[in-house]
Amino acid sequence: MTSSTDWGKGLAMIDLSLAQASDRIAKLLVTPESRTLDFKRISDKHKKIIETVCAFANSEGGLLALGVGDAKDLRAGDKPQSRLWGVEENPEGFDDLRRLLLQRFTPALPRLHWLRMPCTLRDGKPGHVVLLRVEKSNQVHSVVGNGTWTRMDASNRELSAAEIADLTYQRGVKSAETLPMPVALDLLHTDAWRSYCATRGLADADLSVRLPRLGLAMSNDGELQPLLAALLLFADEPGALLAGQGMRADIRVFHYKGKAVLRGEVPNLLLPPKTITGPVVEQIAKAQAYVLERLAVGLTMEGSGFKTRYRFPERVIKEAITNAVLHRDYRLNRDIQIRIFDDRVEVESPGRLPGNLTPANIEKTGSVPRNSLLARHLREFPNPPNVDAGEGVPMMFAQMSQAKLYEPLYREQLETAVPVLVVTLLNEERPPLWVQVSDWIDRNGPITNSRLREISGLDTLAASKQLKQWVGQGVLVALPAPSRQQASYTKPELMGMVELTGSLSFDLDNEVQN
Repeated sequence: MTSSTDWGKGLAMIDLSLAQASDRIAKLLVTPESRTLDFKRISDKHKKIIETVCAFANSEGGLLALGVGDAKDLRAGDKPQSRLWGVEENPEGFDDLRRLLLQRFTPALPRLHWLRMPCTLRDGKPGHVVLLRVEKSNQVHSVVGNGTWTRMDASNRELSAAEIADLTYQRGVKSAETLPMPVALDLLHTDAWRSYCATRGLADADLSVRLPRLGLAMSNDGELQPLLAALLLFADEPGALLAGQGMRADIRVFHYKGKAVLRGEVPNLLLPPKTITGPVVEQIAKAQAYVLERLAVGLTMEGSGFKTRYRFPERVIKEAITNAVLHRDYRLNRDIQIRIFDDRVEVESPGRLPGNLTPANIEKTGSVPRNSLLARHLREFPNPPNVDAGEGVPMMFAQMSQAKLYEPLYREQLETAVPVLVVTLLNEERPPLWVQVSDWIDRNGPITNSRLREISGLDTLAASKQLKQWVGQGVLVALPAPSRQQASYTKPELMGMVELTGSLSFDLDNEVQN
């Protein structure tokens, strides 16, 4: 394998050998188009390819196989290899496409990954298929003169102006924290404001003078209005003030008996739900104290006398709550929810992961600030909760590992009325075998029963029970398979990569180094 050194220009190409490429191309030909995979031949017109690249960047990323025809164009009796036209079908067009991909987007795409694979083309001649991987972007991209696109199940769709605006908030390009709010300034002259001023040494606490200088107020239709961030920082009841604007800003804590929410006539709550309000510095402290108090009490299992002992590191609980408050999408009409079960704690924050964060890369990348204005001013209070400077999420993974617990699980729930991010902390000791299995999946892709037996020495039944247990715990998910014998499993945060590569079972990050 060889690579160039000018990756910054977006034109370098990684080359695979024929032996490396053969199996991958065979798998590529049996993988259907999807939200994260598309096939295109090279022509003199590149409009559809450029739209697809734009759509991938504005969605979850994707893989574009160039020089491969659509499966639907095959005729009866055609072999899958009949789809292999290769980039040699139009080499000048391919070179032109690569140049256009650097010029046709606003803002420019930050990086493209190219992988060239040798193969035997449909006419029996040697040629190449090129895979172009497009990363999920932390910005919203448009095609110059041709709109802004998003990816559907197996096609692209142009976004409306309202959808583009919504996507800019989802990605964190814009934040609701900077919206002016029709609230009287006097409602922010609170103990929180006075504490903030004392910490910063501000002698003049006049809100009408100080807030604009701090970037926390602006003139709107000739009236000075506080920004949403100012309400969150200083108002005694920001949630109540925001309710009239179709927004929320409170935290609700639910402590359940058992391992699931029972949707019966009588809910399986140990206590009535707790609603926590106040300026964010107080809200975070109150929520942390309440949840840690509930975890310290533990839980006696009914009829057994067995007492559940929660083993979470205190810093992990505090960081999960702090992140939920600081990084939530305040446009959305939903409170933060914290759910305590016998075997886990779930922290649900309204909104999706900002920027190009995914559940798969958040451990290494750390958090990306959605509400940087809020976070910056929160640090000016006495004993601020956000002092980790972007290292909080890696710290959570490290602390859970040191406690011999499973790593935090991040997942986005998009099927709900309001999209949410759920962080799950399992109160279960991580067996040594899981460390081996987790590492194997990270390096090789989905795992099967037979592969688990090779790693562990377990027999077929024991391996099946272990996989079923991990699925029940939520640390693994079963992938669709035609039979139980062909079942495979991956980690939830890697589902996007499985969808990206389908049955290819390889990650271009292992092939391409920036």
